[in-house]
Amino acid sequence: MTILEFKRHFKTKLSELYTESESAFLCSVFIQKIVGFDSFHQRRFSDQELLIQDEQSLLQVISELKTGKPYQHIIGETELYGMQFFVNEHVLIPRPETEELLEFAIQKIQETNVMLNATERNEEFRDSSFLGMTKRTLKILDIGTGSGIIPLVLKKYFPQAEVTSIDFSEKALETAKKNADFHQLEINFIHGDYLNFDLEQEFDVIISNPPYIGIEEEHEIADSVKEFEPKMALFSPTSDALIFYRKIAEDAEKHLNNNGLLFLEINQKLGPETLELYSNGFSEALLIRDLSENDRFIFGKK
Repeated sequence: MTILEFKRHFKTKLSELYTESESAFLCSVFIQKIVGFDSFHQRRFSDQELLIQDEQSLLQVISELKTGKPYQHIIGETELYGMQFFVNEHVLIPRPETEELLEFAIQKIQETNVMLNATERNEEFRDSSFLGMTKRTLKILDIGTGSGIIPLVLKKYFPQAEVTSIDFSEKALETAKKNADFHQLEINFIHGDYLNFDLEQEFDVIISNPPYIGIEEEHEIADSVKEFEPKMALFSPTSDALIFYRKIAEDAEKHLNNNGLLFLEINQKLGPETLELYSNGFSEALLIRDLSENDRFIFGKK
């Protein structure tokens, strides 16, 4: 089978699952991964016969995709914020909304830091409680780290920061540590049940994308998500879909420094209810929509 013949075969076999453009993209991704040809060389050598082992591997990919398995799990990696990350069945595949959360968080942290450092230069700043980078280290807490994408992106953009991440899943933490080693970034990973975990220090930034889908919403979630991604990371462990947000609100009151920043990804159906949890103890608390105009994020300033 030639590369061109395989592409036609791929498109035909998966026509019920993917659009033509999605099929073309996925086919190109797997040919590059298995054969080693990028899109240019795939076109240039479209009549080249595939090696038997490569053909067998590519046909196996089709079989796995037909089960609904996410292509990121098959390939074993994904890209977000310009960085490559290892993923598997033990961690969630990052969504565009998490990239939006990170973009917003990075912007706000940079703005706050620039403002405070400028004030320091004018010799008017006396409170070193937040982001006085010339005074002490920025401390970031990530809750529910999964594959480690959120803490690793933040560590890349704020290399002097001390970043702590907590997750209940040992398998997820193994993946997160693998990603940290790959990017040569140092994160303080903690294995623990956050809902029953007592924080012992203060932070300047708290960020989280916790499990927020209500148990009653399970029937609304696509089988390709429910069957292949960890339910522990998707669904609230109790009938209270806001249980993580209540605990985060309590911890922010006690362990988020003055002027500290809070960034949360939330259930779009529970925007006002989630925001209400942060109505006290914050000088600013906002409900923010994502690019699809859904209530998706909470931003708070202590």
